[in-house]
Amino acid sequence: MTAQNRPTAAAILADLAALRAADLPVHGGRTLAYVYDSGLGAEAAALAEAAYAAMAGVNGLDMTAFPSVVALENEVVGTAARLLGGSAETVGTVTSGGTESVLLAVLTAREHARATRGVTAPQMVLPATAHAAFHKAAHLFGLEAVAVPVDGRTFTPDPAAVAAAVGERTALVVASAPSYAHGVVDPVAGIAAAAAERGVLCHVDACIGGWLLPYARRLPDTAGIPDFDLSVPGVTSLSVDLHKYAYTPKGASVLLFRDAELRRHGYFACAAWPGYPVVNATLQGTKSAGPFAAAWAVLRHIGDAGYEDLARRTVRTARELRAGVDAIPGLRVLGDPAGSLLAVASGDPELDVFVLADCLRAHGWYVQPQPGYAGLPRTVHLTVTAAADGKAPELLAALSAAAAQARALGPALVDPGLVEAAALIDPASLTAADSAALLDLAGLGADGALPDRMAPVLALLEQLPTALAERLLPDVIGGLFRPNPK
Repeated sequence: MTAQNRPTAAAILADLAALRAADLPVHGGRTLAYVYDSGLGAEAAALAEAAYAAMAGVNGLDMTAFPSVVALENEVVGTAARLLGGSAETVGTVTSGGTESVLLAVLTAREHARATRGVTAPQMVLPATAHAAFHKAAHLFGLEAVAVPVDGRTFTPDPAAVAAAVGERTALVVASAPSYAHGVVDPVAGIAAAAAERGVLCHVDACIGGWLLPYARRLPDTAGIPDFDLSVPGVTSLSVDLHKYAYTPKGASVLLFRDAELRRHGYFACAAWPGYPVVNATLQGTKSAGPFAAAWAVLRHIGDAGYEDLARRTVRTARELRAGVDAIPGLRVLGDPAGSLLAVASGDPELDVFVLADCLRAHGWYVQPQPGYAGLPRTVHLTVTAAADGKAPELLAALSAAAAQARALGPALVDPGLVEAAALIDPASLTAADSAALLDLAGLGADGALPDRMAPVLALLEQLPTALAERLLPDVIGGLFRPNPK
């Protein structure tokens, strides 16, 4: 491509805008998953973008070359530690997101158990509702995940059952604050005590709630939020995503540790090559300082009083939505959500929440379908942010209309014969051709295009054996990513 026929900057940005036109909106409070919008407007966004750009070229790999990285990270980690029950001994690491924070917490626990207790075949005890990132960590780092069932009413585990699952091979015990699927806070104090009694580390996954719950606890009528942070005896690490309820741009999370000695077990160091000495605190080597510079700027800009006000708006809206959902015939909010996450289930066999999600999207609102698992019902998930403040009546009206439409359409049906046949398939022996044929039957063609209505696909995936669903899902996603050779 010559300079003469190269597209202009304006043309490139126009093409990018055209691609974005097909995406869900990231502002306005109508996308109730994946995005976190403070509703504060252009000033905060412009500050974040400017700070990001100012540090985008700075490489966090070598802090001796870029001491600004150390200064920014120390301030961000210190702010998180003060908010989340840290002490003078608390240390931490800024990561790229919740999954990386979880991976590092599990890796640290594995190495700690090996070094201090000689554990070579480690296990991790976690509630059945723990985030999928823990299963990813178990897969990558060779731990056995031991899942503890949760109560069908509270959706939290019994600390006594957690204690019973802890054994000599346990490297880590996990609790959620709150769990993503249902928005409820696990009994962290009881779980951490059970871990401490057996000399095992305890990690609290506060990725989604860690920056909201401390402020929510200051509000009236929120005394029911249990203790969950590093001030709880036995909690040894905690993860909190800044790009969630701290409303910073994507790519910033903090992993806090009880002390520097524990954090040391998660570091990677290599001097066994002829290049520069390598010390990594994260899974990344080269990493842009842009995301955590943006986080540093936004934390300063919003400040303590600002976050309390955002929490007030968020909790107020979540409560309004909870009451409104429970008033819609056939729908109910599960459990006792602590802050901003709602799981909506159906008590009417004719009202399928998968169909409801499809209908609601046609009304301009996105809620996240969640298949049933381990006896827990299918739901739709709502992540409420401050940007949704004042929009509850509009959403509830749309939800009521969508419920009526979904009831008229009826539930998504799955061919029982297909489910029976699927139960006989060995996922390990599935060929690419077999997978393509099954995806065709599921309504996902070989061209990789997703159907307009996802309810039938989700209903089928819910009924497939877990191992088979996990074998097919990568092929679904892989079908979307096919580079155009032209």
